[in-house]
Amino acid sequence: MADTHAHGAPATLDPRRWPALFVLLIANFMNLIDVTIVNVALPSMRESLGASDSQIEWVVAAYILAFALGLLPFGRLGDIFGRTRLFLIGVASFTGASALCGLAPNIELLILARILQGLGGAMMTPQVLAIATVTFPPHERGQAFSLFGLSAGLASVCGPILGGVLVSANLFGMEWQPIFLVNIPIGIATIVAGWFLIPRLPGHTGLKNDFVGIVLFGAAILAVVFPIVEGRTYGWPLWAFGMMLAGLVLMGVFVVWTRGRAKAGEPQLLNFDLITNRQFMFGAFVITVFASGIPGMFMIISLLLQGGFGFTPLESGLTNTPFSVGVLVASGIAARLGSRYLRARLATAGLLLVLGIGSLRFYIAGVTDTIDHWAFLAPLLIAGIGLGLGFSSLFQLVLANVPPRDAGAGSGALQAFQQVGGALGVAFIGELFFSNLGSGLASGAPQHEAFASAAGAAFWYVVGSFALVLLMARFFKRPAPVAGQAPAQPVLVEA
Repeated sequence: MADTHAHGAPATLDPRRWPALFVLLIANFMNLIDVTIVNVALPSMRESLGASDSQIEWVVAAYILAFALGLLPFGRLGDIFGRTRLFLIGVASFTGASALCGLAPNIELLILARILQGLGGAMMTPQVLAIATVTFPPHERGQAFSLFGLSAGLASVCGPILGGVLVSANLFGMEWQPIFLVNIPIGIATIVAGWFLIPRLPGHTGLKNDFVGIVLFGAAILAVVFPIVEGRTYGWPLWAFGMMLAGLVLMGVFVVWTRGRAKAGEPQLLNFDLITNRQFMFGAFVITVFASGIPGMFMIISLLLQGGFGFTPLESGLTNTPFSVGVLVASGIAARLGSRYLRARLATAGLLLVLGIGSLRFYIAGVTDTIDHWAFLAPLLIAGIGLGLGFSSLFQLVLANVPPRDAGAGSGALQAFQQVGGALGVAFIGELFFSNLGSGLASGAPQHEAFASAAGAAFWYVVGSFALVLLMARFFKRPAPVAGQAPAQPVLVEA
């Protein structure tokens, strides 16, 4: 490995920096594709493992939630113990957890393995951009970072298709397991190549982490998400509402604790300056709402197409592909626009998402015996363009009103809020879908109609979330970019 100065900048330009970047891109791709590939396999998991409705929700939500709660603390641990070291440990953890997912004999162990997989992803993801930042000189960073956007777009396109191919192929009679096992050889190759190619970045052992803040924040989010997912299963008992109330109380305690840490000059999980920055907290709320619609929506689409209308996993994955293509196209457009027209772009994104998903919702709610996959093409393409335009402009809008000293912490915090939004969305959308599906089947409705009606009801949440983003776009202050402040790199949560 190449040596670096104590502050993390390379002493000399490492001739292996571009091969090292390829290793980082592979790890990033492996993590992002896992988000998109799993949804296609959910119906197969549900059938082969005999999973309940809430357990299927946890297969998606557990990963997103673990990923969200690990981003900030593992980012700081990378600063303390060394980013390269933590990156390699994260890849190893993600790879091992993927093996556990693929070998899980029951749904309970699969959910546990998904939590471990999410933590592994959270361990390696913050280190990727940090390593690239100090490995490349300023005049090469733009080109290097553009490749991260390309890899994210390719992951969003390849995920549904690869998932459909692997599940439909039923390799060695394993059905859904190969979507996880495929990570093993890729992960091992990434670890070996990373060990020899990625420069050694020393840590700063004098830094500290806010472990009490980590526990408070994690407990608060879990106390809200858990009863939303499980409440229907137990008939919405009193303890479910008590847990949600406790989650709000814990969040208040977290704020008080963080304020005390700030006054004492101690490190905080989320900088208290950001908590008191109204524009930042407003932006964090908008990002949470924005991110809440997509993971749950594609969970429902996969269950609708495969469980309700007999699509194969490959047919289901191909049906979802126009959305990913739209995201890829819009990401290229957003890169060319840079930081121009941010508020207008966010409002346009909200409008496109409302139009695309709203029209798909009305189509789905009206189907009976058959469903036409071509009817998904235009709405999902329009919605994908909206998402691609929206995320880049939203992150830039929020961070443009954050002081430069807090830009790094703010970027990591926004990514955490993005993932929390995804987990909450899975919980809300899953509750709407499965409660309406159960009622429809209990009333004697045909399976096709029951699935379509339940999906139509769940889609109201998705449409409403993006309509809210459209309305809130005008309340952002006009951005005042600071020279040298780079835009954040969001972690997309897609199909």
